[in-house]
Amino acid sequence: MKIHFLGTAAAEGFPNAFCRCEFCGKARKLGGRNIRTRSSAIVDDTIKFDYSPDSYMQALRDGIDFGAIEHLLVTHTHSDHFNAYDLECRREGIAHGLEHPLHIYGNDAVMHHTRAAIGRFEGGRFAFHLLRPFETFDAGDAKVTPLLADHDRMETCLLYVLEKGGKKLLYGHDSGWFPEATWEWLRERELDGAILDCTHGYTGNSRDRNHMCVETVLEAQSEFRRLGVLKPEGRIAVTHFSHNSKLLHEEFDAIFSPYGIVTAYDGLVMHL
Repeated sequence: MKIHFLGTAAAEGFPNAFCRCEFCGKARKLGGRNIRTRSSAIVDDTIKFDYSPDSYMQALRDGIDFGAIEHLLVTHTHSDHFNAYDLECRREGIAHGLEHPLHIYGNDAVMHHTRAAIGRFEGGRFAFHLLRPFETFDAGDAKVTPLLADHDRMETCLLYVLEKGGKKLLYGHDSGWFPEATWEWLRERELDGAILDCTHGYTGNSRDRNHMCVETVLEAQSEFRRLGVLKPEGRIAVTHFSHNSKLLHEEFDAIFSPYGIVTAYDGLVMHL
């Protein structure tokens, strides 16, 4: 399973284009892995998690053929994760040479926003799929299970477990400490990999709500081991970083490397 991180920043990007803080300034000066666009990832070139407002630029930057994407798994409708109106660029007469529909999956709010943005083009180019937590479905040759996140109290935000080619991956953000029902579902799943939210730096709280911090990620790693969520050789990657973390890429890497956790960056390709 190939996982390509298209973006690894929180909602404001890193650096925030409007921000003059010390850490945005350092990111601009240092460049490289410190320049982060809004979070998204693509698996095996055909399954995409979320559609951020930076998706177009990410495709050009990394040489990604979005025409090959068959399945779009949306976690929630916050503006940094789902820019539904941009999908109109895939409609008949605008995008050519496409022979398969783009299947879009998500909660009620995702369906509402998608229908408002591109519903009139549903048919040959798009197919909409309303999901319910913990109900597994087929997405081509993959099996996908949506899980409950701890994020926006006014929306049923979702995490995803993707099973494909004998490998199992948890796409685990946006979320703070997982709801108990999600932990129970994950018990003894023996996943090959997990991608976790690390929006914050150090907060002093090992079970942060809404988004994870350094301490919460490390606590989640311990819980994974205790519950058998990951295989012994299973890998964890962290992403969705905010400039308010006050940490740059090398600093995150220095924190997480001793624990065997990968600090993701824009353009990283990881194989499970």
